[in-house]
Amino acid sequence: MEIKDLYNQIIVENSRAKWNRHPVEDKTISLEGVNPSCGDDIVLELRVKDGTIEDAGFVGDGCAISQASASIMIDLIKGKPVEEAQKLMKLFFGMIKGEVTDEEQIEELEDAAALQGVSHMPARVKCAVLAWHTLEEALDEN
Repeated sequence: MEIKDLYNQIIVENSRAKWNRHPVEDKTISLEGVNPSCGDDIVLELRVKDGTIEDAGFVGDGCAISQASASIMIDLIKGKPVEEAQKLMKLFFGMIKGEVTDEEQIEELEDAAALQGVSHMPARVKCAVLAWHTLEEALDEN
């Protein structure tokens, strides 16, 4: 199996996955993110306590890339300190913009690295970053 096939499999599996599609009990943050150019829409819910993202979930509709990106992001940030989530978020944005290409750095993103190829598809970049921009705004407001 080639790496491209593995990345496609990660995106497909996460776009259909249900494990992160849920409201969060005792949420402390809830924020809607919308991509008006294509209609992708998510509501990101977080429970942040003592500087740590204890739980996260989302509900919404959109293309496979936006939904997979949201699910992968939640897997990556859940249980992490807010500062670490912000660091990963900046790394993800750098990867999507093509500014971060160092494989060691990209490995920190775990399954989110599967979205690296989106950086070559300008029309799909907004899909991939929707959840991440929603997270950024949610943490800035917290």
